[in-house]
Amino acid sequence: MIAIIDYDAGNINSVEKAFRFLGAEVCVTHDADVIEAAEKVVLPGVGAFGDAMNKLHQYHLVETIHHVIEKGTPFLGICLGMQLLFERSDESEGVKGLGILKGEILRIPDSQDIKVPHIGWNALSFPNKGRLFEGISAGSYVYFVHSYYLKAEEERIVTAVTEYGAHIHASVEKNNVFACQFHPEKSSDVGLRILENFIQIGA
Repeated sequence: MIAIIDYDAGNINSVEKAFRFLGAEVCVTHDADVIEAAEKVVLPGVGAFGDAMNKLHQYHLVETIHHVIEKGTPFLGICLGMQLLFERSDESEGVKGLGILKGEILRIPDSQDIKVPHIGWNALSFPNKGRLFEGISAGSYVYFVHSYYLKAEEERIVTAVTEYGAHIHASVEKNNVFACQFHPEKSSDVGLRILENFIQIGA
């Protein structure tokens, strides 16, 4: 069973629908016991970094997330859910992220050439081999909606990158932790393959 963490942070329905389409058993919950017992855990999210961290604390989920990751449960962060795994964000000064991975979330620089927020399809390249991207060709397009981007401290965990006013770390993988800035659940066949690859991890 895949537990999708519900902490009032949007895009949960589309993530649930995509996993169900792929035949996965899914539970949307903020019950710590259910999350702890799950075979895999997904942290989706859209919205503001600080508000999301407040919600995770309100639902007493910060310790739960740390625990499921520490015990080796495959864990996937999507969009804001990826950003929360890191230490801090320009969006919410003074708010600590989960700190599971090292790095920071920066604002996409303003430019005459691009619009912020970044909304649309961008091609990925793969600097390091990642299990989420098995069977996916470099140059494949995925769908982004964001104003802030990841700069990971450890380049070796970065499995996908794209360019949009900055060099964006679009996906990371470290041990049992996977995360992507883009929305696989809204990225057509490529996105479904990414979610299918996550389902197959450890299977």
